[in-house]
Amino acid sequence: MDYKKTLDWMFAQLPMYQREGKTAFKKDLTNTLALSKELNFPEKKFKSIHVGGTNGKGSTSHMLASILQEAGYKVGLYTSPHLKDFTERIRINGVEIPKRKVTSFIKKNKDFLEKQKLSFFEMTVGMAFDYFATEKVDIAIVEVGLGGRLDSTNIITPEVSVITNIGLDHTQFLGETLPEIAFEKAGIIKNNIPIIIGEEQKEVKSVFVAKAEECKSSIYFASGVDKSYKTDLLGNYQTKNSKTAVVAINKLKGFSVSEENIKKGLLNVIKNTNLKGRWQILQENPKVICDTAHNKEGLSIVLKQLEKESFKKLHFVLGVVSDKKLEAILPLFPKEGHYYFCKPDIPRGMSEMILQEKAKEFNLIGEKYFSVKEAFKDVLLNANQQDIIYVGGSTFVVAEII
Repeated sequence: MDYKKTLDWMFAQLPMYQREGKTAFKKDLTNTLALSKELNFPEKKFKSIHVGGTNGKGSTSHMLASILQEAGYKVGLYTSPHLKDFTERIRINGVEIPKRKVTSFIKKNKDFLEKQKLSFFEMTVGMAFDYFATEKVDIAIVEVGLGGRLDSTNIITPEVSVITNIGLDHTQFLGETLPEIAFEKAGIIKNNIPIIIGEEQKEVKSVFVAKAEECKSSIYFASGVDKSYKTDLLGNYQTKNSKTAVVAINKLKGFSVSEENIKKGLLNVIKNTNLKGRWQILQENPKVICDTAHNKEGLSIVLKQLEKESFKKLHFVLGVVSDKKLEAILPLFPKEGHYYFCKPDIPRGMSEMILQEKAKEFNLIGEKYFSVKEAFKDVLLNANQQDIIYVGGSTFVVAEII
């Protein structure tokens, strides 16, 4: 199989959470452990940092990778989902895994993957760990896919664990309350491994403290740090993520990282890791901003930042996935904005008609478009040079226009 056929097989044959939703979620690590054994336990052949949380885990992971790259280390980076191409998920020093490596991994292990009925995410984690081990990275930054306790990445024993924050997202899998979700995220806390919590939230602090005590792990809350660092990532929310990354680096033993490495790493995240979709400015006049924020906590921060921008009129190209709780996010959006409702090009995408109808209940008015590209094409025709266009609501909407 060539690269395209390999990806088609991975996407189509096996359920994948990002595309299909709940049917792809497995509450079990049996498959991942079986694949690890088949691959001769690659996750034991490199050191790692494990990063979970509701918002900011992707940005924090990229910051950690960039800092360690500036310190001269060979750094693996595993993140999800991808925006443009599958290979974005697996990188070493910012360079994506070669397509031939993706193809050869699937070809070599296809019989086992089919027999074991591994999910898209499980096989991708195995591929990443196998690649990092083969390439002998000094350390890998591993982002949790969903939750923590039962996430496929949770077979690693990291040097440091990180949980950025807790918000109400993926409640159909992780629980309906913040403490329930925190319990799932806290599953990445390991015995005697330092745990960094990005934000001290009173509703869930006791969950993390209890788990840390049970595991005899030192616990640190990054939000209590006074010092701030500049970063090339433009969203206001990145201040929290940079503090979290710095505290994690400071608790990482066996690696030599200077203050200068930290400063340069945070200022060169985009250059070092090729991160996309975080308060990314695509053009000026009219200014087009895209951001992958997609839940209440993330969107509230982004929309507050948007209000501080200078503009004549606000345009929103907005699309979401079908399991999104609209009553939680739609009240955050400004009523005076003009909306271009659209459906992301995935099976899990919410119909533009449903989104438009629901938005009307919150006095958000606009036209509907069958595709993101049609909506984006129209907004560029309608917007004046003094206007601002915001594209978001879902990672998949952003992926279609960058």
